[in-house]
Amino acid sequence: MNPEDPVLGKHAPLLRRINEELERALSSRVGLVEEMGSHTLLGGGKRFRPLVFILCCRMCGYQEEDSYRLSTIFEYIHAASLLHDDVLDNAEVRRKRPSANNIWGNHAAVLEGDFLFTKALSLAVSSGNLAFLKTLTDTTARMTEGQILELMRTNDWSTTREQYMEIITAKTATLISAACVCAGLLAQVDEGALAVLERFGLDMGIAFQYMDDLLDYTSRQEIFGKPVGKDLREGKVTLPLINALETLDPRERERLAGLFGSGRASEEDYRTLTELVRERGALDQILREAASFVNRAAASLQRFPDSYHRRDLVELSRYIVERRY
Repeated sequence: MNPEDPVLGKHAPLLRRINEELERALSSRVGLVEEMGSHTLLGGGKRFRPLVFILCCRMCGYQEEDSYRLSTIFEYIHAASLLHDDVLDNAEVRRKRPSANNIWGNHAAVLEGDFLFTKALSLAVSSGNLAFLKTLTDTTARMTEGQILELMRTNDWSTTREQYMEIITAKTATLISAACVCAGLLAQVDEGALAVLERFGLDMGIAFQYMDDLLDYTSRQEIFGKPVGKDLREGKVTLPLINALETLDPRERERLAGLFGSGRASEEDYRTLTELVRERGALDQILREAASFVNRAAASLQRFPDSYHRRDLVELSRYIVERRY
C-alpha cells in the first residue's frame, strides 16, 4: 500500500515498524537468500495482512511490542505464495519490477519461497502459542490446496462461480482471516470473538480478491503493478470471465475455449475477449458484491467495543473496494 494515500497515511508509523521488522528478520548465511528476499519483500507491497494483524491486536487489547515482529509472519507467507505462484504462471513482472523467477530462475524462486515459509513458521514458534502455530499450519495447507484447485481449473471454461469462490477463499481469504484470528489468540479473546475475527477476515479477503480480479480487466499496468489481462493469458477463469461466458451461447463458449485453451489465440483475440468481458462481465455487479462483503465484514465487528482501532479496521476494509492497485 502507498503510505501517501490519505486512507493509509495515518498508519505510516505502523507500516514503518512493520518494514523495519521485515528487514531485521530477513537474515541468512547465504547471501543470495537475502538478496532474493530483499527484492521480493522490501521492494514494495501493500503490507495489508500485517497491518490488519496489528490493528486486530490493538482492537482486542493486545499491546505487546512483539506484535510487530509477529506481524511479519503474514507478509512472509504471502510473499512465499507469490514466489511459487509466479513460477507456476511464468510471470515476468511483480510489483512493477521483474519477478524473482525472471531474474534468478524458477529453481531459486521456489527455494526462496520455501525459505520464507519456514522463516514464518519459525517466528510463529517463538510466540509460544500452540493455537497460533496450528492456525498458521492449517492456513498454509489450505492455501496450497487452493493453488492446486486453481491449477486444476486452468483453461477450464466450465468453471462455476462456486468453484471460483472455493479457490479464492482458500488462496487469498484464509491468510487474511488467519491474521485476524491469530491476533485474537494472542489477546486470549473468547471463542465467540475468534469466530467473528475469522469471518471478518474471510469477508475482507473475498472482497480483496474480487477487486484484484476486477482490476485485472480494468486497470493499467503502471498502476496495477503487473500486466493487465494476466489472468486471462495464464488460463485463469475468474469471476469477470465467468459472468461474460454466461451471456454467450454454448457453441460460442466452446469455440472460445478451444481457441484460448489451444494456445492459438492471437493478440487481437485477447483484446477482443478482454473487451467482451468489460462489456458483459457484469463488472459493476462484481464491485457491488465486493462492497457487500466489506459491509458484512464491517458489521461483524460490532461484537467488539467501539475504539479507534475498530474504526480503523472498518475504514481499511472499505478501502479495499476503492483501491486501484
